[in-house]
Amino acid sequence: MKLVVMMFFVALVAGKPACNKNTKTGCYKGRLEIKGICSNYTIKLLEGSLDTAQIAANWTDENTGKSYTNVFGLGSPCTFPPSINEGDEFYFMMDTSKQLCNVCLAYYPTPGKKLAIKVVPKCK
Repeated sequence: MKLVVMMFFVALVAGKPACNKNTKTGCYKGRLEIKGICSNYTIKLLEGSLDTAQIAANWTDENTGKSYTNVFGLGSPCTFPPSINEGDEFYFMMDTSKQLCNVCLAYYPTPGKKLAIKVVPKCK
């Protein structure tokens, strides 16, 4: 009986799917909602979990009146790829590196919560 239980346990542990082994911790999926002037970008969190202290659960663009959920403003304009356009989905991780670059000061509304992110090829 002990042998059967032990074989079941080994089969259970060995049978775990391998797909989760390569998932990068802290990797998220987002979509560029608004590509405003001078890197005033609004990004929607599509996959992954961030608490509402980091992102805006609800936000309304004062120029268009359109409402968004689970969004944040881009806090890392220096490294965000210019090839990403409104509606494009991409993967990202938090970026803690210091960034110094010139960004024009023209205004377009963004959520008050900003995150510095680094775009990555995939989370898996």
